[in-house]
Amino acid sequence: MSNKKIVGICLAILVGGLAITILIFSTEPEAETEGASIETAMLVEVISAEQGTYEPIIVATGTVQPVEDVTLSPLVSGQVIRRDPAFTPGGFVKKNQVLLQIDPSDYRNTLELRKSELLQSQSTLETEMGRQQIAEQDLQLIADDSLFGDNPLSEGERQLVLRKPQLNAVKATIGGAKASVNQAKLNLSRTTIRAPFDAHILSQNVTEGSQVAQGDNLGRIVGTDYYWVMTTVPVSKLQWLSFPKSDSKKGSPVRIKNSTAWSTDTYREGYLDKQIGALDNQTRLARVLVKVTDPLANEADQEGMPTLMIGTFVEVYIQANPVAEVVRLSRDYIRSNETVWVMKDGKLEIREVDIVLNDDEYAYIRKGLVAGEKVVITDLSTVSSGIGLRTASDTPEKEMKQ
Repeated sequence: MSNKKIVGICLAILVGGLAITILIFSTEPEAETEGASIETAMLVEVISAEQGTYEPIIVATGTVQPVEDVTLSPLVSGQVIRRDPAFTPGGFVKKNQVLLQIDPSDYRNTLELRKSELLQSQSTLETEMGRQQIAEQDLQLIADDSLFGDNPLSEGERQLVLRKPQLNAVKATIGGAKASVNQAKLNLSRTTIRAPFDAHILSQNVTEGSQVAQGDNLGRIVGTDYYWVMTTVPVSKLQWLSFPKSDSKKGSPVRIKNSTAWSTDTYREGYLDKQIGALDNQTRLARVLVKVTDPLANEADQEGMPTLMIGTFVEVYIQANPVAEVVRLSRDYIRSNETVWVMKDGKLEIREVDIVLNDDEYAYIRKGLVAGEKVVITDLSTVSSGIGLRTASDTPEKEMKQ
């Protein structure tokens, strides 16, 4: 191929490319300014604020504790001659049920001896009363004797003649003998150890044949009527909780859950019972007691309910007092420094709000937000008051299709 032909082909290619380029630029659509503000505004999601009266749920954790917790100890010494089969770890006993019997033989003998001493003292009193009657007759004879004239006996001498000191001594002896008899009866009754209340046996340290002394640890029992859940809450939230003014009343209702042992929809009910007047040393939170009736589900109305175990960590859901005329908003939508993002007239407003109470899920706002306002729930990378916002409903249909 000659050089002229090559040059001609190259020129033809250059001219063709130039013509195509000119054609592309001449047919390119021009950008329109209409709708530019919509395209630059950030797309967000919003929810409408709702105002009303709500009952917050304050969530905390606590530990199950017994209300009645007793370590049994004997008040007299001796040998255990009988142990009730129910007095064993895990057993249940009723109030006044006999748990242990200490050999009462020595205490019965002591009681009989004390009774005998009392009878002897009473016999001595009768003898002394007879002597006093004789002394009164002798004193009357002395008073009738004219030899004494106007010189009667002094009061002290009169008391001696009538044997008043001897009579008082005998009466004192009788009083001591009666006290000894009562003490002997009391010691005899203490040889029988009974349950002070309906109880669950946690430990048992003696059996038949054991020799026990006063103050020994026989076992541990806890009452089954009630358990406590010791929990802590922030001091600022105490004003929203109700505590009973008397034992016959109940405080704020509470639900107890155990996520590690119970199913998610299983719970036990209780109520606030007492507020302990001291903060927790480590957390500096207020300590409160939740009371749970029939914690071991022994009653018919609790059949099938889970039982509480002493020492277990549980979740506590306390129903606080109603909060009136507030906006309830998810805590996820509360921004830094207690602010809320509000969309107004297509612009972003960073609104400071007054939060009266936070529970585990919601913030309850008294001021700064009213019903019907649009709260931005989308997280934005760039935040400043006045930036343009738009929602999906504000986007033109044409743009949505593209």
